[in-house]
Amino acid sequence: MSPHLSRAIAAQPVAAQPAGRSLQRIAFGSCAEQYKPQPVWDAVVAEDPDLFLFLGDNIYADTEDMELMQAKYAELGAQPGYQKLLENCPVLATWDDHDYGVNDGGEWYAKRDESQTIMLDFFDVPEDSIRRQRRGVYGAYLFGPPGRRVQVILLDTRYFKSHHTKDERTDEEKKELDLVGWYVPNNDPETTILGAEQWEWLQAQLVKPADVRIIASSIQIVADEKGMESWGNFPHERQRLYDLIGTCNANGVLLISGDVHFTEISRTEDGPYPLFDFTSSSMTVGVPEWAEAINTHRVSQTGYADQTFGTIEIGWDQQQPSLTLQAHSVSGEAVFELDVPLSELRK
Repeated sequence: MSPHLSRAIAAQPVAAQPAGRSLQRIAFGSCAEQYKPQPVWDAVVAEDPDLFLFLGDNIYADTEDMELMQAKYAELGAQPGYQKLLENCPVLATWDDHDYGVNDGGEWYAKRDESQTIMLDFFDVPEDSIRRQRRGVYGAYLFGPPGRRVQVILLDTRYFKSHHTKDERTDEEKKELDLVGWYVPNNDPETTILGAEQWEWLQAQLVKPADVRIIASSIQIVADEKGMESWGNFPHERQRLYDLIGTCNANGVLLISGDVHFTEISRTEDGPYPLFDFTSSSMTVGVPEWAEAINTHRVSQTGYADQTFGTIEIGWDQQQPSLTLQAHSVSGEAVFELDVPLSELRK
């Protein structure tokens, strides 16, 4: 892909996205410690994606010092592999806790507005973008003509998020239950992940015509048993998402997520049709013991805990169009694959 096209997409406001250009291959990833080597970018570029989605923990900042945060983004920007990606592929991004500025952070983070500006600056979000005119980094983009239209929805799971409820069980109890065990579900209907403003915006996006909808969340949506950060920690918010997809007759939804330092695909029947959550993490270091924790929703062969990225191949020209979901190793090898017929992603 031409770097001129990459810059052109980055330079356009949402309303002026190149709707005539369809997407066939989308790559995505999360958790890229900027101070470590990042050879995985060579494999990403070799896949020749039409678009790369950065799902959060794009840097590890964890600071209220905004000069330090800018310096850490500069470290990512100086990575040779990331520079090569920018020469070949447009990039869209949301954030997670470590690039937001505080571990497991939410609406209480004191520097969230300043952090938002730095993040949007780094990813070349246009000055006149609506993403700069509201609280939170969420945004939506449309690509392709009718019949091949892809909607990319980037959620912000940090700016408005309420406090988690800690899991007070002992380490021994958690081990017996095969848990990581940081948090337990909070059923208080006053708690939130997205916040009222973002929920209203999301409903407006889901009624727009699209054939494939990629909803990107920094944290896992479907997998909920491990006790890590996930939408399952706020069950009412997750069910609201599932219900909204149905209410808006939003067919073609694929959920993608990051954060957990391993890769897996989970499936739920709690939505208007089967919903798949393709988690890809990390681009620099995995955590095998977290990958081995319980997830009865998993439909991939494994929880893969090494340097990785994901790809979504849209088979527009197949007799029965489908999404091919692949997790890739640092060398580019597909470590697991799942085909999802688009006909299955309908009410």
